[in-house]
Amino acid sequence: MAGHRVAHATLKGPSVVKELVIGFALGLAAGGLWKMHHWNEQRKTRAFYDLLERGEISVVHPEE
Repeated sequence: MAGHRVAHATLKGPSVVKELVIGFALGLAAGGLWKMHHWNEQRKTRAFYDLLERGEISVVHPEE
């Protein structure tokens, strides 16, 4: 029984291609989320200035 071998998982080094693909995918996902946030902020700012230009809102506190 001393000659029996136990099957162990062999540890390999990091896969460069796999690391690049994962990094690329995470970068695209984070960039997409950032652009969506930026577009939403632009939309809110544009809507604010449109309302301001039409006179529907004012940034001056009314005197009483």
